[in-house]
Amino acid sequence: MDKFSLPGFVLFVGYFMDIYQKIQQLQKERRACALVTVVKTKGSVPRDAGSKMIVEADGTIYGSIGGSTVEAMVIKEAQDVIRAGKPRLTSHDLYDKNGEDTGMLCGGMMEFFIEPLNSAERLYIFGGGHVGYHLARMATMVGFEYVVIDDRPEFANVERFPQAAQCIVEAPAKMADQLTLGENDYAVIVTPGHAHDYEVLRNLIRKPARYIGLIASKVKRRDIYTKLKQDDGITDSELQRVHCPIGLPIKAETPEEIAVSILAELIQVRRGKEA
Repeated sequence: MDKFSLPGFVLFVGYFMDIYQKIQQLQKERRACALVTVVKTKGSVPRDAGSKMIVEADGTIYGSIGGSTVEAMVIKEAQDVIRAGKPRLTSHDLYDKNGEDTGMLCGGMMEFFIEPLNSAERLYIFGGGHVGYHLARMATMVGFEYVVIDDRPEFANVERFPQAAQCIVEAPAKMADQLTLGENDYAVIVTPGHAHDYEVLRNLIRKPARYIGLIASKVKRRDIYTKLKQDDGITDSELQRVHCPIGLPIKAETPEEIAVSILAELIQVRRGKEA
C-alpha cells in the first residue's frame, strides 16, 4: 500500500462522481454545457492532466482547471464550443513573459479538450397542420427532437407524429405561456389562425429560445407586430429576434417546400450562421 492511498482514492472517485452527476443533472434539465478536460501539461501548472470543469452557456462553472487567467480564457472558449456544437482542442502558455497569451509566468503549458454536452435540440411546433406535419417528418432526419402542440386532437397525436417526443393537445397560446424554453430550443409558429399566432408569439418572445419563427404574410406580420408593440410593450429589438417571414427565401409555395425552407433556416441558426 506504499503507493496507494485509500482516502486519496476515495476523494478522487468522489470528485469525478460529482462532475458526472452534475452533467446528468444539467442534461436532465436540458441546459447546454461543455466539459473541459486537462489532457496534457508541461512544467509548473495549477492542475494535472485529467482535471475537469463543466461550463454552462452563461459561463457558470463547476469544478476548476486551475483558476486565474487561463481558466477565464478556457471558459470563454467553452462558451464558443457550446454555441458551435463542435469540440475543440486548445492549449495555453503559462510562461508568457511577452503577454501574447495568458500573461502568466508560472512556467508551464496546459492543453485542454473541450467537448459540447448539449441536450438534444428540441423543436416546438405550434400547429400540427400541413406545414407542421412535413417539418416534423424532416426535422428528425437532421437530429431535432420535436414536440407538436395543437388544440385539435386529430392534428396532435402519435399516429400523425410517431416520432414526436410529445404530442400536446392544448391551446398553443396556453402552452407557449407555460413552457420553459432554453437556449437550445427552437419554436416554429404555424397555427391555423391569426389570433393564435399573435398569442403564441406574445408568450414566447421574451423566452431565451435559440430560434422563434412565425409564418405570416407581410400584412399579417405588420398587424401582429403593431399589436405587440402597442398592447404588450414589445420593443423593436425584441421583434428582431423573430424570423418572419419564416424560412430561407427559396420561393417556396407548397407545404412541403415551406417546411424545407424552415428546416434550412433552423440548420443555419444551429450552425451559427444567422442571415
